[in-house]
Amino acid sequence: MKKLSSREIFSIPNILSYFRILLIPVFCLMYLKAEDTADYLCSGAVVLISSITDMLDGRIARKFNMITDLGKVLDPVADKLSHAALAVCLAIRHPIMWALIALMVVKEGFMGIMGIYFLRRGRMLNGAKWYGKVCTAALFVGLLVLFLFPNIPELWVNVIIVSLMVIMLAALIMYIPEFKKMYRGEAGLEVGKPF
Repeated sequence: MKKLSSREIFSIPNILSYFRILLIPVFCLMYLKAEDTADYLCSGAVVLISSITDMLDGRIARKFNMITDLGKVLDPVADKLSHAALAVCLAIRHPIMWALIALMVVKEGFMGIMGIYFLRRGRMLNGAKWYGKVCTAALFVGLLVLFLFPNIPELWVNVIIVSLMVIMLAALIMYIPEFKKMYRGEAGLEVGKPF
């Protein structure tokens, strides 16, 4: 594997991804210690700052040609860690969230195992598919709504969580044919000599 340069490690998009990861314990502690609506809104504001940096890092990377191999890994890792942290915080208030967390573990575990399997064979997915992007966006919006508005009636909480589970399951099912094509050598991107 190639050695990372300091320019790659400390590129502006990657710094924004590090910042997002550092914000995770901040919004978790703020949420878990919240006592009133203002406290919940403050913790939600930190999550919004995190999401803004998420949008900025990709735009900066594309506009200023700062796309790096590290960034391709770091950005989705920051996304997954943020989503997982939001979900665990919410599970303390809404036990049904543990079902979503379990599905998240299955989906991300499957994606990770398949990614490693194909990377070792010199191939990788040609970027996130549209259904993966829809799943990520829906998950973030749904979790943020629950995070910002802790007094939503439980019925609506359940509707949001079940809807997110359906979207996540659909995305997982839609990725399976992509991995089958890659297995047959019909899709994916050659990344050079496998390690």
